[in-house]
Amino acid sequence: MRLILKSALLILFLLTSLDAFPQEKQSKKNRKRQQDEAMASRLFIDGQRFLMLEDYDRAYFYFQKAREKSPDEAAINFKIAEILLRANRVDQALEFGMKAVEIDPDNKYYNLVMAEVYSKQNQPMKAAEILENLMSNTDENQNYILDLAQLYLAAGEFDKALSALDRAEEYYGTVAPLTLQKQRIYLRKNNLAAAIAEGQKLVDAYPGNSEYVLNLVEILFNNGRTDEAIALVENSLASYPNQPELQMAAYALYKEKGNVDRAESLIKEAFSSPDLDPKVKAQAFADILQETKSARRDALLETLETSMLEHHPNDAGVLTAVGDKRLFEGKKEQALELYQKSVRLDPSNPQVMQGVITTMFELGKDFSEIETFTSTAVDEFPDRAEFWFFDGTAKLAQKKGPESVASLEKALEVNANKNQQITLLVNGQIGDAYHLVGRKEDAFKAYEEVLSKNPTDEHVLNNYAYYLSLAKENLEKAKTMSEGLVKRFPKNSTYLDTHAWVLFQLKDYSNAKVYMERALENEEKPSGVMWEHYGDILYHLGQRNEAVTYWKKAEGGDDVSELLSQKIKDRKYYD
Repeated sequence: MRLILKSALLILFLLTSLDAFPQEKQSKKNRKRQQDEAMASRLFIDGQRFLMLEDYDRAYFYFQKAREKSPDEAAINFKIAEILLRANRVDQALEFGMKAVEIDPDNKYYNLVMAEVYSKQNQPMKAAEILENLMSNTDENQNYILDLAQLYLAAGEFDKALSALDRAEEYYGTVAPLTLQKQRIYLRKNNLAAAIAEGQKLVDAYPGNSEYVLNLVEILFNNGRTDEAIALVENSLASYPNQPELQMAAYALYKEKGNVDRAESLIKEAFSSPDLDPKVKAQAFADILQETKSARRDALLETLETSMLEHHPNDAGVLTAVGDKRLFEGKKEQALELYQKSVRLDPSNPQVMQGVITTMFELGKDFSEIETFTSTAVDEFPDRAEFWFFDGTAKLAQKKGPESVASLEKALEVNANKNQQITLLVNGQIGDAYHLVGRKEDAFKAYEEVLSKNPTDEHVLNNYAYYLSLAKENLEKAKTMSEGLVKRFPKNSTYLDTHAWVLFQLKDYSNAKVYMERALENEEKPSGVMWEHYGDILYHLGQRNEAVTYWKKAEGGDDVSELLSQKIKDRKYYD
């Protein structure tokens, strides 16, 4: 009995021991799981804090650490997907978004992040399926109907998009963006009647809103229904007269129909409103200016000009449009004043800026004044080679050698041979600039570059010949160039003077005298250097007294030599 009792106790001990060991092991797992969950929670909070601070890298780090502790926590996977989407790492975001939805399939926000992933992956129908499911679950999600419509549009499912937009109208009521989107779809489907009906819906819903009237007018006009468009505009103007945009639309419609009287009446009324955008006025004015000249056109332009300048005297576009009219009338000085005022107000129009600069060159304006505009031009349009060319030319005319070279070299750099004509023009000028700063060989190289492409360039032929004569180099080549020029332009005093000086350097004084006299005859006001050259020629022909007379005439003139005073004083030629 005692043995049996001991055996029973042993069995009981063994049984209780066998139960005890598994229980202790399970408790450790629980503690570890609880510890991981607690750590994941702390890491998640840290990640959320950095996310709010928009420190996405650190937020991502903490969320990833949290996921290592708790990989099946939906919120952690969702947050990682969000950050990856923000970084446009869409494929990676898909993995974490799918995990979040798998763990909690009913969570709206997890589903929305998946819809965004699919949308970015150009899978709009998958995204649309998610939104459809969300909206079918509860009325609270109907606000996603517009996103659904956009997804169907992206997928080219126009009928489904229309259905979604109809549902959106049921939810939101008549809202312009929805109706306009439906209208665009109907037009794309060539359902004109439905498109017009949608446009009329907006006109009726927002009476007095010219934007919706104009939208419908455009559709009617583009589809050959001009009379309906006119009726629509006239009805709107009858109820709401002060709508200059509609008056302009009616002007165009009546002009199309050939009712000029009504058209002119409407445009005058529209221009009399200070509320009409001056850009619209300037464009309409410019269009009329391009029409065939007639007394009626000119009278209309005069009326519109007066109205524009009254209401918008400091609008750059208006000033440009009126300047164009002055230019058409041959009033270049007045046109230039208007253009200059325009670019001072708004220097951002390269065409107007170029018009100002070229007109100033053409009218012979002071080069320092021209430079004020070329400097503005290169600041505003540093990537346009023509403005660097103009700037270098204006500086060259003022004998600002180094600055001129810098601008002209910049013109070549910006142009990079894209426009061969600009390259030739710049090389012609930069040759002069190089010569001015003493870079003779570079000057001659630039001239050769131009002549290799355009052997009849008169500017280059003249200056190249003249500078060769000054250097006493290649005089036969200089003679060939200058001789060709005077044959082509027998009354050009500049070319005659150059040829005379080339002959002088060749010691052909008799012929040099003939050409110099022709140069003086063809020049209303000869320059100082021309008088000096003539005196030099006479001196070498033995006419010393006459030479001194012309040297004295040259005093104070342009481009005379530094030795002129000494020549006069000593009655002797100095080279």
